[in-house]
Amino acid sequence: RLFRQEGTCYQQAKQVLHAAVPHRLQGRERETGILRQFLREHVLGRQPGSLYVSGAPGTGKTACLSRVLLDCKDELAGSRTVVLNCMALGSPQGVFPALAQHLGLPTATGRERVRSLEKHLTSQGPMVLLVLDELDQLESKGQDVLYTLFEWPWLPSSRLVLVGLANALDLTDRSLARLGALPSGRPRLLHFPPYTKEQLTCILQERLGQVAGDPVLDAAALQFCARKVSAVSGDARKALDVCRRAVEVVELEVRGQTLLKPLPGGE
Repeated sequence: RLFRQEGTCYQQAKQVLHAAVPHRLQGRERETGILRQFLREHVLGRQPGSLYVSGAPGTGKTACLSRVLLDCKDELAGSRTVVLNCMALGSPQGVFPALAQHLGLPTATGRERVRSLEKHLTSQGPMVLLVLDELDQLESKGQDVLYTLFEWPWLPSSRLVLVGLANALDLTDRSLARLGALPSGRPRLLHFPPYTKEQLTCILQERLGQVAGDPVLDAAALQFCARKVSAVSGDARKALDVCRRAVEVVELEVRGQTLLKPLPGGE
């Protein structure tokens, strides 16, 4: 019985320390607000456009956008939302058949497929929000795939809003220099800096605060973890992972003690 009670709090702690999308993202209020405003301005306002979101792994890019899409689900109900992870595509050109499939377009090949998509995105219909995670996987010789995608919002009568996410801060400057010649210029930029020690501490405290009873991990231990992770990478997923492993170690120790220790009260 004692182990069941103690074991439950460790299971709960491990669950809350998983890198799932939380209801509120600590330390990312500014970025979340910018993403929400961009979607309202362009998708709801029927203004085609593009946004490039950069930041190192674990800085909350995908989590923030996922949270905003969930929160704005009802508002965006009148538009089409397509989310693609470019890591899952076989090649940069694979983004076109994947998009065509999501939009329910007939299969085509080569340039005909791109022309079919362009025709669809410039004809009458609801706004299309295209989210491309791991965008740097679409880099290719001549960058023709990236140029095609980022030029679509500026086509006459376009109804495409494009949001790309990647690690590199300079991807658009390095790979899409020609976009500067377009009337509307390059995509809008939003950078996610690494998490600070204070932000990581808040994230860990908020997650573990959801577990009932006494704190599973000491406050000084959380600050120590946050300080070490912020000094190396500022990666929130790494901080969550370190704490989850620590809970697993404690759980194993307690399990060994509980099984060997006589129970109180002669039970």
